Amino acid sequence: MVSRLSLACVVFSLFLISSCFPCQAQLSSNFYDSTCPNALTTIRTAIRRAVSSERRMAASLIRLHFHDCFVQGCDASIMLDNSPSIDSEKFSFSNNNSIRGFEVVDDAKAQVESICPGVVSCADIAAVAARDASVAVGGPSWTVRLGRRDSTTASRSLADSDIPRATTSLVNLIGMFNGKGLSERDMVALSGSHTIGQARCVTFRGRIYDNSSDIDAGFASTRRRNCPSASGNGNNNLAPLDLVTPNSFDNNYFRNLIQRRGLLQSDQVLFSGQSTDSIVTEYSRNPSLFSSDFAAAMLRMGDIEPLTGSQGEIRRVCSVVN
Repeated sequence: MVSRLSLACVVFSLFLISSCFPCQAQLSSNFYDSTCPNALTTIRTAIRRAVSSERRMAASLIRLHFHDCFVQGCDASIMLDNSPSIDSEKFSFSNNNSIRGFEVVDDAKAQVESICPGVVSCADIAAVAARDASVAVGGPSWTVRLGRRDSTTASRSLADSDIPRATTSLVNLIGMFNGKGLSERDMVALSGSHTIGQARCVTFRGRIYDNSSDIDAGFASTRRRNCPSASGNGNNNLAPLDLVTPNSFDNNYFRNLIQRRGLLQSDQVLFSGQSTDSIVTEYSRNPSLFSSDFAAAMLRMGDIEPLTGSQGEIRRVCSVVN
């Protein structure tokens, strides 16, 4: 009798414990195999078409996923427009007039909705789009883990505080990435996505005009041609982050840093006599190591605080809650 009572108490206690903690579903590479088997093919086709039309879009889609994951986790909060209850992240310091690719994700989402309505999240589409964008410009591939759900909230204030800026110091960069569960090596590898894409004059003006010792004089002179020194003049003029091969995913970004030709200050600090110099040197000499580390880091970044199970929702349109 006593043993039966004890067993009943144990079972009841386990029930109480399990009822206090909602079940957290795990991300899985085969999450949509039965519910939307053509989802990944549909997304890939949309991304290939967009990048074929504009090579720069590959960098924009990788950056979109990064800026999403660093605010509230990978939950598509960055895609929400302003509303009475939403202070859109699109207008934060690092995103306003800068973040791109929303229309590409919207197009992929619309196509997926046409075959599997209400099944595939915008957060998952953004994660897959980043992988497919990398592949489209010769970068690495990885098996995306799926099952994220979409947030019903956004936070412009968190976007302002959690997304690194072009002038962020190495110490602060390391701290920001560590705060998201990412190592120094992850940070350097992810920064290597700057081997593609472009930056606005306003983000690198200070660097090319301050005549400091950490920038190659010839490189600075070249960049000044399309970036006037006066603040507010030519702010949105663009320059490639990698002057050598701006549309190909390779390891030239790291070679540039060693030559003091990082366009952004937050790039050059990775090779500035500090703790990450050795990683930059490794990647500059070993492109295959960079590619594999980049893929692994993108996977880890995609796992930052996802909403799963019954959390959040599957938005019908990425820019608004249902």
